Amino acid sequence: MSIEIFHGTTILAVRHKKKIVVAGDGQVTLGNIVTKHKAKKVRRIYNDKIITGFAGATADALTLSEKLEEKLERYNGSLTRACVELAREWRTDKYLRRLEAMMIAADKDNTYLLSGNGDVIEPDEGVISIGSGSTAAQSAAVAMLENTDFEPKEIVEKAMKIAADLCIYTNHYITVEEF
Repeated sequence: MSIEIFHGTTILAVRHKKKIVVAGDGQVTLGNIVTKHKAKKVRRIYNDKIITGFAGATADALTLSEKLEEKLERYNGSLTRACVELAREWRTDKYLRRLEAMMIAADKDNTYLLSGNGDVIEPDEGVISIGSGSTAAQSAAVAMLENTDFEPKEIVEKAMKIAADLCIYTNHYITVEEF
């Protein structure tokens, strides 16, 4: 008996023109069946001061979101410190180490990708993505940043559309949050 696993998503963050925009699609796939079309994988936490987006197992991602919010409370809203401490704990804790998810977290000044390997990655060019359609979304966003004068929200929406057109685990129902 094989156990079906939930497949990816696409989360994209673009920091440009003094704005941050984070978007995620709504598709949840179990094996070769789409089980949900409008999942919300991008949300605001910590009194709406932080935007998070997650890819991976939903329960695991929500656990990470709760843990990040705990760290933000402990470190007075310092996203950098909270992310570093969460990544350290995620990598070393027996329970957390088994979580299968990745997260992007952003505030008005910082954007980070967090993983269970202990990674806290800040993008060089203001664009970062996770999930199965991330390569398409990130490539499209970078191309638009370098070759257009689009606003960040427009870049994200167009890049997510391209990812949804290419990736079978990404759909066109997009949630967008911005500062």
